[in-house]
Amino acid sequence: MAGTFEAPEVVYEELDVLLVGGGMACCGTAYEIMRWAEALKAETGKELKIKLVDKAAMDRSGAVAQGLSAINTYIGDKQDPADYARMVSNDLMGITRDDLAYDVGRNVDDSVHLFEEWGLPIWKTDAEGVRHDGAEAQKEGLPALKDGGQPVRSGKWQIMINGESYKWIVAEAAKKALGLDRIQERVFIVHLINDKNDPTRIAGAAGFSVRENKIYIYKAKAVMLAAGGCVNLFRPRSVGEGSGRAWYPVWNAGSTYAMAAEAGAEMTMMENRFVPARFKDGYGPVGAWFLLFKAKATNAYGEDYMVKNKAMLDDYPPYGQAAVPASCLRNHLMLKEMKDGRGPIYMDTVTALAKLAETLTPKEVKHLEAEAWEDFLDMCIGQCGIWVGENVDPREKNSELMPTEPYLLGSHSGCCGIWVSGPTDVGAPTTEEYDGVPAHLPKGWNWGYRSMTTVKGLFTAGDGVGASGHKFSSGSHTEGRLAAKSMVKYCLDNADYKPEFDETHEQIAETIWRPVKTFLTHKDYTTAIDINPHYITPKMLQMRLQKIMDEYVAGVATYYNTNDKMLAVAEEKLEMLKEDSLKLRAKDLHELLRAWENYHRILTAEAHMKHIQFREESRYPGFYYRTDKNFVDEKNWHCFVNSIYDKHTKKWTCFKRKHVDLVDKSKLFKAAAPH
Repeated sequence: MAGTFEAPEVVYEELDVLLVGGGMACCGTAYEIMRWAEALKAETGKELKIKLVDKAAMDRSGAVAQGLSAINTYIGDKQDPADYARMVSNDLMGITRDDLAYDVGRNVDDSVHLFEEWGLPIWKTDAEGVRHDGAEAQKEGLPALKDGGQPVRSGKWQIMINGESYKWIVAEAAKKALGLDRIQERVFIVHLINDKNDPTRIAGAAGFSVRENKIYIYKAKAVMLAAGGCVNLFRPRSVGEGSGRAWYPVWNAGSTYAMAAEAGAEMTMMENRFVPARFKDGYGPVGAWFLLFKAKATNAYGEDYMVKNKAMLDDYPPYGQAAVPASCLRNHLMLKEMKDGRGPIYMDTVTALAKLAETLTPKEVKHLEAEAWEDFLDMCIGQCGIWVGENVDPREKNSELMPTEPYLLGSHSGCCGIWVSGPTDVGAPTTEEYDGVPAHLPKGWNWGYRSMTTVKGLFTAGDGVGASGHKFSSGSHTEGRLAAKSMVKYCLDNADYKPEFDETHEQIAETIWRPVKTFLTHKDYTTAIDINPHYITPKMLQMRLQKIMDEYVAGVATYYNTNDKMLAVAEEKLEMLKEDSLKLRAKDLHELLRAWENYHRILTAEAHMKHIQFREESRYPGFYYRTDKNFVDEKNWHCFVNSIYDKHTKKWTCFKRKHVDLVDKSKLFKAAAPH
């Protein structure tokens, strides 16, 4: 297709509500928003124009695309939302928004009940305590969760499912609710547009088709931005034929964070990252092995490093004294073994399966072994290929684990993202008032519409919501639903608002199509299409970005170590890379997709680096270490680090926001060990 581009057709559409993304969060919004939109129409006669635009196709879009074998957030009848908020806070070293976590916790079960109603097979325990997988549970007529059915829990918050088609089921319900005429797939939104008369308000968004030479410009009063987290920001461990293999979906390019930042939204906790421990090379999931099969991780000599290095946790009170140490601290203990030459690290599948065989019937053991394989088939088929190719039978041979390269996300074991307005009915009444209404949340935590960012009319959910991790698939869907109601209310409250762009259609189209124009202008300067002094390919730019982040911003290359001097080098190099991004080329629509993804990655990378630079401590040991500030400083840094990006000056401003506990955390911790 190189060189055959015609001038793009510009398609313009006026809406009330634009939903950007097709993952679990946007599916939640799509399902829920029509209930409130139809109620509004019945009451006022006003019909909202709503459209969902997805870069891919909803059936297999987002982090759940390949399937899951467990729903990681389900409260049930033996725990409560406050317990959930405590867990979220503990796993993220004490800096989270309890209001947001509690709000997810009190609503998430309703989404899970809907999933089961829509056909998702959920494992159940019968009256005799016998476990049945989803298909058996349905066949046996075991009651649904909402009718008192008891799920099979793999952990305190996780329930087992047969989830290969999990996303397909959820997407089908969203599409049915929204209607196919309100859904546009294969259009990549890359640019948010502010209002000309009020720069703090959203006015629309623009993108392009990844199948046709078309640019789409949408004017909207309210925008849901839920395009996932960020992967391939750091150089992956896999190279050569495995290059690009990663744990998180490769299509998550930081678009949520970059576009929100450029629109002027306040970001929060962008220093946070997740470094999961996963099966080596295939990045296969470990949750079922740890939680359901009760396997332990060991060093190369068969020692349980969590027991062996337990005293290291005392360096991080109170979090090290928690009954379940934070994810980053578990990594911290693993890295000790690797640095001291006691690697590789292994998942002891042999012992785990042998112990299970002592208490289970042969039929149950066989079923469990099948589930061990299905765990990968549901979520990470490549890991099955590695086990087969390396002659691994988990009953006879242990498998290597590794800490991966870092990822940025807000829905898994991470909490970076955008600062949003919390619920109005959570927290204790304070002496302050906002607009004459008694405030229940700390100042600056609520401004009227749940899930709205500091940019009026711009909402987010899932990976986009910062300071509120551990939502996973069900919680992301729930956040999307919570935002849907707020978006309809926002449109009702701003019925007379008429958006006006702060850019012309021509300027928007020129910005989006710049990589194509750059290519067409300079392609004949050299005979080798990829070697040209006037442009840089998306792949070249991505390799430069990953090298900078890996070597200077605490990637795998430095065992997740950085310091103020290294961050200063990264700052300089990222500044130059941002300048060079204006010379990105696109020889076809696929490269245009890659060009814009990598532009979004640069802004996300810059935010991450700036936040680590600003926070003068190592808040997440095991995920990153600032070796010049290698401690957790509860006195000075038990706070949110937030930032605002100025799209005109292209500069970041970082600042502290006060942290407040809304639920009692004391019962999480034992007494701290003396120092």
